[in-house]
Amino acid sequence: MGLSVAATFGSQVFFRTPHHRSKDFQSFRGRCENSKPSRFRLRPGRISSCKPEIYEFEERTSPTEVKKEIERCYELIHRLGKGVVYLGSSKMGPSHPHYSKSLELGREIANLLNCTSWNGAGPGLMDATIKGALEAGKPVGGFKIGREAGEWTASNFHPYLPSETYFTCRFFSARKHGLVDAAVRSSSSDRTAVVALPGGVGTLDEMFEILALIQLERIGSVYPVPFLLMNYDSFYSKLLDFLDDCEKWGTVAKGEVSSLWKVCENNSEALAYLKEFYDLPTDKFRHGVD
Repeated sequence: MGLSVAATFGSQVFFRTPHHRSKDFQSFRGRCENSKPSRFRLRPGRISSCKPEIYEFEERTSPTEVKKEIERCYELIHRLGKGVVYLGSSKMGPSHPHYSKSLELGREIANLLNCTSWNGAGPGLMDATIKGALEAGKPVGGFKIGREAGEWTASNFHPYLPSETYFTCRFFSARKHGLVDAAVRSSSSDRTAVVALPGGVGTLDEMFEILALIQLERIGSVYPVPFLLMNYDSFYSKLLDFLDDCEKWGTVAKGEVSSLWKVCENNSEALAYLKEFYDLPTDKFRHGVD
């Protein structure tokens, strides 16, 4: 069964099936009975928006297509090893102060836990944590998606990572499976974590999905997985205020969210928390990190 594409322009809705037949449906407002259909046509296998960019994609021909990608993600994790999963903005580049903090955190956690560092293999803070882990001489892995910020991931290739260390997903569901499973602990010797760096809608989506899996005990981990929220320069303070309001409204239980993650104001707090969580010897922890 192919993927169908719908597009709305003004009062007209156009529907494109895999057989490239288009039908127009009148608006629910009922005010366009005499309006003329738009001349806009969707190209097969493409999605057009108000922006000039054209996004290529392959259609889902069956659930098997998604399953294959999930299996590829699991194979990559099995080969590179589980570890710390970083979520963060693709738009905060090297000139942003959070970039240098994220790079430092990626380096220090890789040294502390001696594990693989995982993320979306994209630009911004994802790039920062990759470079930090590489500076530490530790393995990295990534689950790219067809498009991140700008042209950085418009292709299936990463600018400097070896192709065997990342996989480009067509489907977000497969990518999310990979990001979750990379942090799952199947034995007490696994040292993993989820680290949420500053980010936008995509970061919040991934962050709260993983948080809900932990809350409902559906993440699939035999052992607890530490979740760190990096509140650099009070970036997430208003979000935390909102969650406090949720407690007042009764939509979440008192202390429920705060019990699921550790809010860290700086890298030193994050490293100290992980050291305590995994009961690591003092010589594996470097003091003086901001």
